[in-house]
Amino acid sequence: MKIWEDDNQKYIKAMMEKNTTEQNEKLTKRLEEIDFSVLEHIERKETVNERGVFAPLDAVEVSEIEARGAEFKGLGLKAIREGKVGAVLLAGGQGTRLGLDRPKGTLNIGVAKELYLFEQLLRNLMDVTDEAGVYVPLYIMTSNINNADTTAFFEEHDYFGYPKDYVKFFVQEMVPACDYEGRIYMESQTEVAMSPNGNGGWFSSMVNAGLLSDIKERGIEWINVFAVDNCLQRIADPMFVGATIAYGCESGAKVVRKAAPDERVGVLCTEDGKPSIAEYYEMTEEMATARKENGDLKYGFGVILNYLFSEKKLEQIADARMPIHVVEKKIPYMDVDGTFVKPEQPNGYKFETLVLDMVHMMDDCIPYEVVREREFAPIKNLHGVDSLDSARELMKGCGIEL
Repeated sequence: MKIWEDDNQKYIKAMMEKNTTEQNEKLTKRLEEIDFSVLEHIERKETVNERGVFAPLDAVEVSEIEARGAEFKGLGLKAIREGKVGAVLLAGGQGTRLGLDRPKGTLNIGVAKELYLFEQLLRNLMDVTDEAGVYVPLYIMTSNINNADTTAFFEEHDYFGYPKDYVKFFVQEMVPACDYEGRIYMESQTEVAMSPNGNGGWFSSMVNAGLLSDIKERGIEWINVFAVDNCLQRIADPMFVGATIAYGCESGAKVVRKAAPDERVGVLCTEDGKPSIAEYYEMTEEMATARKENGDLKYGFGVILNYLFSEKKLEQIADARMPIHVVEKKIPYMDVDGTFVKPEQPNGYKFETLVLDMVHMMDDCIPYEVVREREFAPIKNLHGVDSLDSARELMKGCGIEL
């Protein structure tokens, strides 16, 4: 049965009754393009969100990285020079919380001069490509909201000196949102309420955008995925790539030592014997404060959303289908009378895949410690913690001219 023939789907039905024939043609065409199988997960939502048994996972700490630096760097540079490393920038967000009605990456983080967030990330990558003597393919995930602005921004700034042939954009897939009864919300008379498929959807979005052939043609074996908001992170870092290869692991995660037991970061650990991430709100008091004999926290390393994955394993995961998380959210929608409603309380479900499941589907994952002051300056707010202010201070400390 077509979804618009289902009497339960009251929002779709109501719009169809109001629409002209032409509007309904447009709407049915749109509905035919959408995968509504996510609705099946409403019944099973508790099973995906249940967690297993957590246990600590030892990291490759800074002291070891310094001692084995030449070995790690040699392995990493070799992989980069052989064209085996690609990078994926997750840049689907808008800078709304930063007072910017544009893509987050277009934020000017300079003080006395213009320096854009995208520009700084490209500079970080070019530190590596200058040393390696080869370019690293960069894939940039945008959203349907900011794709046009992002691509235009890169064109306008001549890709900040990075060769255009090595940069490809793709749009994150969207999935429908619904009320608690599984009735799809409408955004307008011809558009369904849609939301991004979560930060774990980047690889399936790449595949659906037809980029798997590009990855294959280039011979990429490792993909470094990272988020747009951390202006200090190292990208396609040869030391990180080399350490993951040296340890014979399928994946790696950059981590920072937690500032305090109650710091609100997800922690890399194991879950039922496989690598995983325990979110800060899932950790018991006992887990958060447990210490090793040397006084270090047992669950002491927080993830910073900078991962390295084996490309081959990512394909297996994509085939196996990642778990879908059913999340309660506030969803703006058009009610049956045609009035647009912006709810104050959660009023339905969005469906997301999460990077932590990607990590959990790997056989192993190496937590790779980085120094917070040198590699972790997320910009989530204008002022206060994890803000533009705090990031600028850290950048100055790293000798970056602002």
